[in-house]
Formats: sequence, structure tokens, C-alpha cells
Amino acid sequence: MGARNLAVSISVTATIALILNVHLQGVTGATFAIQNQCSYTVWAAGIPVGGGKALGQGETWSVDVPAGTSAGRFWGRTGCSFNADGQGKCNTGDCGGLLNCQASGQPPTTLAEYTLNGGNNRDTYDISLVDGFNIPLSITPSDSSCTAPTCSSNINAICPAQFKVTDGCNSACVTLNTPQYCCTGDYLNNCPSTTYSQFFKQQCPQAYSYAKDDPSSTFTCASGANYKIVFCP
Repeated sequence: MGARNLAVSISVTATIALILNVHLQGVTGATFAIQNQCSYTVWAAGIPVGGGKALGQGETWSVDVPAGTSAGRFWGRTGCSFNADGQGKCNTGDCGGLLNCQASGQPPTTLAEYTLNGGNNRDTYDISLVDGFNIPLSITPSDSSCTAPTCSSNINAICPAQFKVTDGCNSACVTLNTPQYCCTGDYLNNCPSTTYSQFFKQQCPQAYSYAKDDPSSTFTCASGANYKIVFCP
């Protein structure tokens, strides 16, 4: 690259950095405290920030998430076994056989999803059963004026036989993989609930039961709050 082109490239990069800095000026990130209250070990995972960590009963993992992080998620993995190099597998939530997750977990997984500093400088968060269920979960913001959703039902114990797997309960989309249950194709913009999604909704009314379950399942909180995620609340 010539000297002039290099200078232009550096100038553009500096301008972009300045714009991002101005946009996020005064905006803060959040600390997520992930606590395991289950009677068994849970291998917590998070992307794009976090990676993974084994949590025994009562243990907590603190993860600092930068301002502006979008489409983030935390989840718990069960039935895991890893070697000294952090390679192995899990019954639920496995992320390519790695302790330190770099990609989403294999269903079924109960998800805690979030976007920091979104529209109107507010965080957005939810509990999702779109990928099925494996562990009860709750999200509690430090701002007590914000909703603290929970999914405390042990869905595994009453999971329909066709969706049941080791340590978990798959969603209809994961198991049947049709447009009607995955809200794709002809159902992309018109996707009503089904008897299967209603099963999950009855057990956890504050959680996403299928892909278009936004109105009763998405919550917001003023940016600046921190969040506590509890397995087996």
C-alpha cells in the first residue's frame, strides 16, 4: 500500500473510532453475575463475551460486558466432560466440544439473551426457550424498577416424549424443523402460536416460547444496570 493510501486508511479508521466514541459517550457496559443454585455442576457459557466456566453449586461467575454489545447470550451446559486442554462434550448446550465457547450451544438450551445500550439508550433482555429447555433460569436487573423474568419450572420432568432428550426438552422447531414451528417460509410474517409452543408458555409465561413471542417476553431496562443470572432459581 502506498504512503498516501496508508494515510487515508489511518484517517478513516480514526474517524470511525471517533464516531463510535461519540455515540457511546456516557454509555456504560454491564456486569453479569452468573450463579449456579442447581444441586449439580453447570458449565456456564456466554457469547460474544464470556466463553465458559464450570460452576459448582453456589458458585458465581462474573463477566464484564462492554457497552454496545448486541445479540449476546448466556446459557448453562449439563453433563459435560472436558480434558486439561478444555476439549470434550456436553449432553446439552455443547459448543463444538469446547469449554471456552466461541459459538452458540447445541439445543436444547435455556437462553438468557441481551443487547446493551439499544434504542433510547436502553438494554433489552429475555429468557428464550426457542432452542428448547435444559435448566431453570432467571434474570434480575440491579435496577429494581425493571422486570426480573424467571423460568423456574422443571420442564424436563414433564417434557412430551417426542421432544425429550438426555438432560433436556427440545422445542418443536428443533425436533420437527418445519416452517410452521420455526416461523420461516410462508410463516415468516404470520406465525401464530401452536399447541407445542403453548406448552412451554404455560410452564414459563415470561419466556419466549417460539420465535414470534415478542410482546410478552422482551423486557427493557435503562442502560447502566447490572444483571444477575441464576440457574435453578
